[in-house]
This record gives sequence, structure tokens and C-alpha cells, in this order.
Amino acid sequence: MSLAIAARFARRELRGGLHGFRIFLACLALGVAAIAGVGSVRSAIQAGLSDQGAILLGGDAQAEFTYRFASDQERAWLESVSTGLSEITDFRSMAVVGDADTAERGLTQVKSVDDAYPLLGKMVLDPAMPLAQALDGGEHPGAVMAPVLADRLGLAPGDSFRLGTAEFTLSATIVTEPDDAGDGFGLGPRTMVRTRDLDGSGLLAPGSLFESEYRMTVAPGTDLAALRDEAEERYQGTGIRWRDATNGAPGVARFVDQLANFLVLVGLSGLAVGGIGVSAAVRAYLARKTKVIATLRTLGASRRVIFLTYFLQIGALSLLGIAIGLLLGAAVPLLFAPLIAGALPIPVIFTLYPGPLAEAAIYGVLTALLFTLWPLARTEEVRAATLFRDALDSARALPATRFVVATAVLLTVLVGVAVVFSGNARITLWTTAGILGALVILSIAATAIRALARRAVPVARGKPVLRWALGAIGGRRDTAGSVVLSLGLGLSVLAAIGQIDGNLRAAIDRDLPEIAPSYFFVDIQPDQIDGYLERLENDPAVSRIDTAPMLRGVITRINGVNAQEVAGDHWVVRGDRGITYTAEPDSRTIVTDGEWWPRDYNGPPQISFAREEAEEIGLTLGDEITFNVLGRDITATVTSFRDVDFSTAGIGFVMTLNPTALQGAPHTWISTVYAEPESEARILRDLATRYPNITAIRVRDAIDRVTELLEGIGAAIRWGAAATLLTGFLVLIGAASAGTSAQTYEAAVLKTLGASRARILQSFALRSALLGASAGVVALGAGILGGWAVSRFIMETGFAVQWSSALGIILGGILATLIAGLGFAWRPLAARPATVLRARE
Repeated sequence: MSLAIAARFARRELRGGLHGFRIFLACLALGVAAIAGVGSVRSAIQAGLSDQGAILLGGDAQAEFTYRFASDQERAWLESVSTGLSEITDFRSMAVVGDADTAERGLTQVKSVDDAYPLLGKMVLDPAMPLAQALDGGEHPGAVMAPVLADRLGLAPGDSFRLGTAEFTLSATIVTEPDDAGDGFGLGPRTMVRTRDLDGSGLLAPGSLFESEYRMTVAPGTDLAALRDEAEERYQGTGIRWRDATNGAPGVARFVDQLANFLVLVGLSGLAVGGIGVSAAVRAYLARKTKVIATLRTLGASRRVIFLTYFLQIGALSLLGIAIGLLLGAAVPLLFAPLIAGALPIPVIFTLYPGPLAEAAIYGVLTALLFTLWPLARTEEVRAATLFRDALDSARALPATRFVVATAVLLTVLVGVAVVFSGNARITLWTTAGILGALVILSIAATAIRALARRAVPVARGKPVLRWALGAIGGRRDTAGSVVLSLGLGLSVLAAIGQIDGNLRAAIDRDLPEIAPSYFFVDIQPDQIDGYLERLENDPAVSRIDTAPMLRGVITRINGVNAQEVAGDHWVVRGDRGITYTAEPDSRTIVTDGEWWPRDYNGPPQISFAREEAEEIGLTLGDEITFNVLGRDITATVTSFRDVDFSTAGIGFVMTLNPTALQGAPHTWISTVYAEPESEARILRDLATRYPNITAIRVRDAIDRVTELLEGIGAAIRWGAAATLLTGFLVLIGAASAGTSAQTYEAAVLKTLGASRARILQSFALRSALLGASAGVVALGAGILGGWAVSRFIMETGFAVQWSSALGIILGGILATLIAGLGFAWRPLAARPATVLRARE
């Protein structure tokens, strides 16, 4: 019965329209729209990857080997299960133009193909021609190249260049490479040639670092999962790696998922800011309804009926806000689909996806319940005797216990849902802790600001404008709380991102000149290493040379169990990894646990594993690790752990074995060279001329590629944080709007006492500036704390406050509050004092 009565009351209240709820709706809609939009774009990318998986992979399935080609037996089986087969190799090399001192060199990711390539999709070249014609060439074999590399080397169609010792003619530049996204991240632009034209180039010699890929098309209806299982069972222990069209670009898919999940967590920050606005709007609305509630109590309405009345009303408006957010989140990606698709190098399919919309709706409902339940609970405290007072302002700090418990349960459910949807409990819990910590800090700061303002009022004697501003901040109406919480949380997110981004860039720029090598040289043949060292050791410009033999292998089992079942999706077991051997550790190796093998050890294979990675996987001394090198399984016992610092850009191996464990296996050497910058070009020229098969990777160029990637990630995150800040600004507008009545009365009193409009306006502006600066300073503190925690514990880099970003945060807080505050100051200034004061009688 009480529900029916409450529903009737709620319908009558809703007849009043949306007055007082526009900010409420905007905050909720914006937060939901952000999460729905990110989820819709992620689903569009996932659908594109799934639909075009075969084209991205270059076939329905692919078998991949490291350091070798498929054996005759393996190739015969691949041909027997496919309707088409194409053999491809992928490796890094140096494209060289010119001779001796005038030669220009550029790092390139080479793809060598056969006549069957591409099995699916189409190569688009400039000038337009079939790929087969382009690779035929003329006097020399033909090649096609990425435009950026051709421009860098000054090449035009018809010009010649070298890969190793082989000469090629550039026939065209690449416009579209159908399987480019499936090939993953490369350090250099693409060059494509025929595999047979590399004979005698020295680039595919035994032990050289290359991958061979066998793309297949299969008959319609073929069970790809069963085919994968058969391949892995038939060739277990040979080092084969299998992919199929159901996951044609796993690296891209993983990256998109992780970035989208992180952006959703940023969106949750926006919802938290919006929730503050929602709570403030409900509180302000109920404050205006105090007399209505008291009248209902006088007429016999129970607390339950009154609570349900406004719960149903706010619930209906919340559903409206969520619906608006879902509409925006679904429509905006569709509206901008051509722009998004044009900016992405992968296929996307934009349509309505129910999954992300449902996810956003769940977030919206939980947020609305979480932030409206507390102010709604205050309706129970309004008594019939409070007809002439705002009972909500004088209510106790905490509502009834059942509402506190319900709030705690809702918060737990919201966090649990976020963990499930994001798939990353660690980051989600850190984000939640950061948001809650920031809210606690901001709440304490708001209370402290009000207290300081009250204490400072006597100090401002003789300065009426400042005294009025401080009196308003420290007064009974909690303006400081609304401003500091709403604006402060948005600025805190933006400040933390600015500090993390700035410190990451600073770490790269600051540390690289001191610790990073000039070049990374790979594919040094065993018969070249002595001459290579002789050239460098006699060069006074070279300060340090590190060398190590290198093979690559795949960890297949740990203690006899499939490695991925033990280590999950850890990067060490996700693909092939570098392996080296040495009789004894060098002076820079720090063994943290266990013992190194004797120098003349000749027993069963032993392995020294990187300490940090071992801890993450769960390895202990005595564990057995099986890895496959060149189709051969080697099982070694973990006898020691050692520190490996991969941040130096120097040589670092997860796995180091005793020399006899890899005896007889074809391999090459890698080396890092630390030299004076002005000598780098000369060193490269000499080594490349003497050993054309060696590939040189300039460390600065490699880090620049990573920096470009980080810039793209940072831009996406900053846009997400900007949405959070926009929500905070909307909450500010709501707070300013709700305070118009009090400001009107204040202005009327001051005018009556002789204050001019200009001085009153100065007081309003100073009040806004002080609150904005306070919110900015507090947000900066919270952001610096969050940035330090992420930099220190997640990214494991040093931390220093980025003051340029910090100053921007404080100025942004001042500007935002000034705009919001002064935007609503004109009406109070224009009101006639007599009219206002008579209305208060």
C-alpha cells in the first residue's frame, strides 16, 4: 500500500519538470556515455579483428618457426591440410644506398615472400602494379618498401639499394599491406623481397635471427581448433607456434583490450565526479522540499512513504540520465565512425553493440544508487516540527545504520563489477583505492579550508572584499565542499596523469645519455666476432663493448607442466625468448640466490633465471624448465637467480645456461657498443661495410618508436581525464546555480549596507579564485601522490614533480571556478534589495 501511495506522490512531483535536475542528468549521462563510447569502440575493433582475422593473419592458419624453415616432413603435412600455402620470412636488416663514405643506411623490417603471397587480401603499390611484377625487377631483383624508408634513404622507383650483399631495385612503395597489423610491432619500416632473391646475401645464414611463417588457406568448414590441436600434438617439441584466423592479430587485440579497460577505469573516475554532482543535486533538491516533506509528515505520511516517494522520483530521473548516456555512447562512435576507422590501421565494424551498453548501464545504475542513497536517507530525519527550517542542513553526519551498510554493499558490488569487466583486479583495485583516497583527502581538505577561512576573517579586518569572501567560504553553506570535491577529483586524475607522463618522458630523456649504448648489433656470425671486436677495441671513441652469444627458444614446460598453465599470460612464456650461455658471470652480474656452475662444468644442463621474472612466475631453485631451440627440447634445472636490469637498453637475458648445454647449436652473437655520439656514424659505416649481414639498431631510434607509442596512449588517457574534468565543471555549475539564492540575499544585504556592485562582484570573484586555487593545490597534492605511487611501484621509475604540469593544474582550478562562479553572479547583482529582503520576511 505504501509503495502505491509513494508512486502516486512521485508522479505528482515529476510533473514539476526537470528544474534543478539538469546538472544531475548531465553528470550521469556524461559518465555513462564515456564508458559506453569506449566500450563500443573496443567492440567495433574486436569485431573487425574477428571478421577480418584471416586477412590480418594472411591465411586461415599459420605455423611459425624461429631460426629455421619447416622440415620437409613438416612442410608436407602443412600442404596436406591446406588448400594453399605461402612461405614467408621476417627479420631485421639494414637497407644501404651508395658506397663507402657516402652510403646511407636505414633499419628495416624485411619480409621475404614466395610466389603464392598474399593468399588473402591485396597488396596496393605506388605506382600501381601487381606485386609479382614489382618483385621481378629488371637488372636486379625487385623490392617494394614503406614510403617513409624510401624518403629517408632518398630512393625513388628504379633506384638500387642493398640488403646484406644482395642488390635490389626499388619498384614501388607500399600503400597497403593486407597482413601488416598481424605482424606486430617492428622497429623499422617494411621492405619486401622474394625469399629466393636473398640467396647468398648472408642474411639467412645458420643461427641468424629470423622467423619463418607458413600461411595456409583451408577448406570451408575446417575445424581450426582441431587442426591446431593436431599440429601441436604431432609436432610437440619441435618449436612450432600456431595461430589461426580466430585471433589473427593477438598483440593488437591484447593492446586494445588493456587500453580500453584502463580508459573505462578513467571513466569510472568521471562517474565518481558525476556522482558527487548527483549527490549535491539531490541534496539541493530535497533541501527545497523540506516544507513539503514536513507537511506530509504532519498529515500522517510515514518515513517509509516519504523515502519511497523521492527514491522513485530520483530513480526515474536516474534512468532517464542513464538512457541519455547510453544514447550518446552508442551514437557518437557511429557518428564519427569514418574518422575513427581512418585513423586506425586495423579494420573496425561500427554498429550497435549491446554488451558495452549493458556494461555502462550497470555502472550508471550502481553509481546512481551509491551517490543518491545517502542524501535520500536524510528525508527520514525531517519532522513535522521543522516546517520553517531546512532540516537537511542540521541533520546528523551519518544516516541510519541500514543506509550506511547498504552504501558499503553498493560500493563493494561496484568494485566487484569493475574487476570483472576490466579483467585486471590489480589495476582496478589500485584505481578504486586511488579514487577513494582522493575523496578522503579532498573531504578533509574542504573541512580544513572552511576552518581556515573562518579563522582568517578577523585577520582581514579593513579589507571588506577579502573579509566577505572568507566569510562566505567558511560560512554555514558548504560551498567549499562542493567545489573542492567536484573540481578536485577531476583535477587529481589529470594531475596524476600529467605527473606520470612527465616522469616517464623525463626518465627516457634523462637516463638514456648516461646508461644506454649507442648501438645494438645483431646477427654477428661466430667467424666475424673476433674481427668485430678488434675493430672496436682499438677505437678510442668506444668506451665499452658488451658481447654475448644468442639463440632464441620457446619455454614449453615448467616441471613437466605446460608453461602457460603455470605462468599464465606472462610475457616470458608468450613467445620466443633470447637465450645465452657463459662459463662464469661477468663482474656486473649479481647472483641473488643459488650458485653458479663451475667454470669447467660438463654435466646436465643448468640455468640461471632472471630473479624478478622468476618471482612473478613462481619459480624456485631446483625447478626444471624445458625450452625448445631449433626444434630440439632442452630441459635444464634452475640453479641460481640473478638481477637483470632491462631498463638500461643493454644486453639482458632472462635465461643463461652453461656452455655445454647448447654445444653445437647454430647461433650468432649480439653486441652493444657505447661510444661518443660524434663517432657513431663512423663506427656504423666501418662495420656495415666490412660485415654487410650485421644489423645495427640505434638505441635512440628504438626508444623514439616506443615514445611515439606512449604518446598515443597518453593522448587517449588525457582525453579520458578531460571528460572527467568536464564532469567536474558541470558539477561546479550545479553548485554555483544552487547557491544563487544565497548569493542574491547576500548581495541584497551588502547593497543595503552601502556596498557597490563592483565590490560585491570582486568579492564573488575572489571567493571563486580562492576556492579554485585551494581545489587545485589539494588536487595537485593528491595527483602527485598518485603519480608517485604509479611511477614507483608499477612503472618502477624515479619520480620528480613536474612543475609545469603542476602550475597548469592550479591555474585550471582557478579558471574553472571563476567561469562557473561569475557566470551566476549577474543575477544576484541585478536583484533589487527591497524585493529580496521583503521575500525573506
